[in-house]
Amino acid sequence: MAAKSGGNDDDVLADINVTPLVDIMLVLLIIFMLTNEEVSEKMKKAQIDIDLPKAASAQQKPAKPLSIVIGHTGALYLNGTAIAEAALFEQAKRMAEDNPGVEAILSADRRVTHGNVVRVIDGVRLAGVEKVAVNTKEQEIEEAR
Repeated sequence: MAAKSGGNDDDVLADINVTPLVDIMLVLLIIFMLTNEEVSEKMKKAQIDIDLPKAASAQQKPAKPLSIVIGHTGALYLNGTAIAEAALFEQAKRMAEDNPGVEAILSADRRVTHGNVVRVIDGVRLAGVEKVAVNTKEQEIEEAR
């Protein structure tokens, strides 16, 4: 019922016909589905299957970095597992011998003393891990007005 017969001509048509909108959305959905299928087929064809030859001078991919955490109580964790300090340094030494470019990322609770953090960094570096990064959170700095 779009209009009333014999009524006032000033009445406004308040109903919106959504059928054309639904039709257009379905057409767009179909177009998207078809183009997405074509693009994925082209991507599958673009991948080249190769078997790399072996070489004596090839380099290994970099080792996963050591994740060292010092909890607020001073407890040490290596890659998520609790570990004693001496065992941490021994494990770091083994990792450095196996992968000379291994890196360590140290995350320390802000309540841990500076001396404990320095002791762990020093022990890891003496074990042969040359690159030690300290993990921090970004601090918001308010500008002086």
